[in-house]
Amino acid sequence: MTATADLLAFASGPIRLPAAVRAAALMLLDDTLAVGVAGSTAPGADAVLAAAQGWGRGEAVPILGRATHLPAAGAAFVNGYQIHCLEWDAVHEAAVVHAISVVTAALLSACHGRAVDREDALAALVVGVEIACALGVAATGPLRFFRPATAGLIGAALACARVSGLPAARFADVLGLAHAQCAGTMQAHVEGSLALPLQVAAAARAAITAVGLVGAGLAGPHDALAGPFGYFPLFDDGDPAAAMATLGTVWRTAEISIKPWPSGRASHATLSVIGADVAAIEARVPPLIARLVGRPWQDGMTTAYARLCLPFLVALMMTDGRIDPRRFTPDSFADPALRALGARLTVIVDGNPDPNALAPQSFTLTMADGSRWDVTVQATLGSPANALAPAAHAEKLAFARGLAASAALTLDPLTLLTGIAATL
Repeated sequence: MTATADLLAFASGPIRLPAAVRAAALMLLDDTLAVGVAGSTAPGADAVLAAAQGWGRGEAVPILGRATHLPAAGAAFVNGYQIHCLEWDAVHEAAVVHAISVVTAALLSACHGRAVDREDALAALVVGVEIACALGVAATGPLRFFRPATAGLIGAALACARVSGLPAARFADVLGLAHAQCAGTMQAHVEGSLALPLQVAAAARAAITAVGLVGAGLAGPHDALAGPFGYFPLFDDGDPAAAMATLGTVWRTAEISIKPWPSGRASHATLSVIGADVAAIEARVPPLIARLVGRPWQDGMTTAYARLCLPFLVALMMTDGRIDPRRFTPDSFADPALRALGARLTVIVDGNPDPNALAPQSFTLTMADGSRWDVTVQATLGSPANALAPAAHAEKLAFARGLAASAALTLDPLTLLTGIAATL
């Protein structure tokens, strides 16, 4: 079979989730919904909602953390933005993909108004996540396009196809029309622009659009993975054959990392080793870490830039013991005391040859009393190999839900996914 055939067979076929995968998916869904609720009060969220309110007629799908409903495509866009805008959403580190973000935002819309069985919805979620992860794992080159949006769109569209009632024979058209709408580059990341979560938002909306177009009878190209202008020749270097062949036998959902703090994942190893009594931090990191978060503290930096600015994040962690999204303000950015703390950090690229590696990272900490400590982080806090304690994860979820624009219901994640006529 070809890579495309393997992908489509998995996307449309029967799924039996191993118990560990099912449990991981439920935990990740709960986490993703909570950070989407928190994103309802993030910078730009109100403007995104206002723009989406002009798309389409009728109210159907609830918006996370708000007493507001929108038609499916607009809801997917807003929920996608809110899920990613705080940089708090889960990530598959080897794939460098926020694999569940676009899938969740799109499925919230695709399931709403349909009598979707809870287990079928969960299976669709896992299918989308597994596909997004596999696309990322197959990539061998450095990020050029924003992989959470491109791979996330492919996974989300096929996840939505599963709950839409489309026959398996039409999944190839969904894949083709999803690929035709793939977009989003790393330029927004480089500049620290709100265009970054907007790319996740657009991908979630495109997933809904792709399925709707196929449902209306339209077709898409069928060599979307490996054709001359397919996903891998165009968006990512790599050969998808091996990764697609393992779909349904290697479960990557259980490999996804939960993010303890609302900041770029590449910052978390550093944040996990520092405390208030550190006088200097020397961080030796892979090239991707330096590229993603090793940026300088700038005058007048934006909130989106600051979430990816390791010196600023270090200063907040040393001061507060956590990263609070409400601290991303012009006053904080201009605070000379915080800036002095951030200056205690030195980032050194360690020469790791893997352009997608986030680990290992090593640190030399000089303490206030002059003592020095060497620390190596092989598995960053929140990864399956260094998981958040249940109490710590529960604390994160409660904190995130407390940031909602409107009162957020506490319901089990599958009830939220399959549709409720209430505030999420």
